[in-house]
Amino acid sequence: MSIITLTTDYGLKDHFVGALKGKILIENPEAKIVDISHNIEPFNTVQASYIIGAAYNSFPKGTVHLIGVDAEKNKENQHIAMQWNDHFFICADNGILSILTQKVVPQKIVAINIHDRLPEDATDLDVFITVASHLSKGGLLNVIGKEITAIKEVTEIQPSVAADKNSIKGYVIYIDHFGNVVTNISKKLFIEVGKGRPYEIPLLQNRLQKKSNPIKNIWAKYSDIGNTGKYPIKDYEGDKLAIFNEAGFLEIAIFRSNPLNVGSASSLLGLNYRDSITIQFNSI
Repeated sequence: MSIITLTTDYGLKDHFVGALKGKILIENPEAKIVDISHNIEPFNTVQASYIIGAAYNSFPKGTVHLIGVDAEKNKENQHIAMQWNDHFFICADNGILSILTQKVVPQKIVAINIHDRLPEDATDLDVFITVASHLSKGGLLNVIGKEITAIKEVTEIQPSVAADKNSIKGYVIYIDHFGNVVTNISKKLFIEVGKGRPYEIPLLQNRLQKKSNPIKNIWAKYSDIGNTGKYPIKDYEGDKLAIFNEAGFLEIAIFRSNPLNVGSASSLLGLNYRDSITIQFNSI
């Protein structure tokens, strides 16, 4: 079974997603097409990078991941296809795949060079579709591109460690459906820098620069916040908390809070995309 996943900033209002799937089925009628997300913010490569990094491992080896975010080929961004951890990824070379390559060295990367083999009116996504269909049928990367050794990295909002090793400063890279705030501070970095020291995550309340009580525990899962006291778990609803999510990144949440009628970590704590989050450790 050949699986092709789709991650785009197309939204679902227009015809684009349906047309994209139709074109894939023309090229490979046997393909099983799975949507990861079509609600990436327009041209938000950091968000797309997080989403694909969080989702790819839920699919079988050999899956082809087509990423249509900031996909236009231009003088700065070529089209690339990458084999990584036995998965295939197709996108523009705009930093989207750097969240993967920071963890594991790619098996092979090629700069796609089939553009002149397609009709003159072929779009950037038509190129991706042709490549995705080729790979989903067992085709080789060498057929559709020239091998390269490096790709662009997302460097604009990388987490940083203080010179004295007593704090990590990260940034909000994604806000999910529940209003939970995902940062780019990884569990791996937290363990390496913290070395088991006590810590706290200071927060502000509603952008009024009013200090909120810091978070002093990062739980394994949301409901663990209710396991430490004598009160019923319902009494903890509305409390702020932190976890390392399934993708391995620090996430700030409000326990069991409905963002539609109560509020969320994003709205109640005034946290938005690119805002900074700091973990402060006891001094070494």
